[in-house]
Amino acid sequence: MKLHNAMWPGLVGKEAGTDHPPISLEHMLELTAAAEVNGRKFDGIDYFLFHPHTDPDASESDIRKIADLIAGHGLKVGSLVAPIWPGTVGDAAMGDAEARAKFVLAVEKACRIAKIFNEHGVREYGVIRIDSASSVTDWAKDPAGNTQKIAETFREAGKVAEQHGERLAAEGEICWGGMHSWKAMLDTLEATGMPNTVGFQADLAHTYLYLMGYNAPEAALLREGYSEDEFWAAYKTMTDALRPWTIDFHVAQNDGSVHGTGSHDKTGRHCQANDPNGKLDIAKCSTFWLKDAAARGIKHICWDGCMFPNEVLEKAETWEHILKAMVEVEEAL
Repeated sequence: MKLHNAMWPGLVGKEAGTDHPPISLEHMLELTAAAEVNGRKFDGIDYFLFHPHTDPDASESDIRKIADLIAGHGLKVGSLVAPIWPGTVGDAAMGDAEARAKFVLAVEKACRIAKIFNEHGVREYGVIRIDSASSVTDWAKDPAGNTQKIAETFREAGKVAEQHGERLAAEGEICWGGMHSWKAMLDTLEATGMPNTVGFQADLAHTYLYLMGYNAPEAALLREGYSEDEFWAAYKTMTDALRPWTIDFHVAQNDGSVHGTGSHDKTGRHCQANDPNGKLDIAKCSTFWLKDAAARGIKHICWDGCMFPNEVLEKAETWEHILKAMVEVEEAL
């Protein structure tokens, strides 16, 4: 299994002129390439296709320069995050016709860049990551109707992905309408009905809050004070339902709380891999999601450290702890 580090923690929740400004792609690559645990290093990166790391309309030559930069650090590119949110290229998947067309356009732009990376040789595997780009509050005004709208948009985006030989993975987070609980996520995937093209991206931090029903109490599988036996029974229920759809995977830790900075709404808190308040046995939990991973086309796993403070991201030991946890996941499979 290839081990990747995400580049978007240098962007998501970061704001210029604050104490958490964006971290350049160059520096994120340097931090990633420098990490090493018992001779093992990161094999690659997963990558957000938006400013300031990438202009989604950049020329082919500029994209190839980025590919050269990444390859120059001995790293591959895996999964790509399409700029599907309002304020980037896209808009709400359950919005009006114009908004939904923007969403599909964002996926089309991501597929173009993926093709350039693939032809360059820096990318040989991975998916394109999406979500509904819609709030839970708006979705709740018409759950059934809005789920159908999201599914229709996902299908249109899926058709574009198919034409480019790509797959789309919808990342389940409690902040995105129609994806905010394990049941809502399953409903959306089933309504989309493209299991070979549109699947699920499981993140350990976000899916922990699925268990707790943070934005969907009716879908909670656990209550505070749960026992270890209750946890693993609930975890099996959730992963049995979503694992068949899972085509991309994020290793992460969560302390049971939510967090958000900048324009990113509150969602599952990503803790450091060795956080003493972490709720998850990272390696054991990962095995639930990654059973038969190869049959679902999963060739790599990625660490997601969204919302880490800059001072944490820039410490070498942060990445060594993360890499150690990912090696433990690999060894547990």
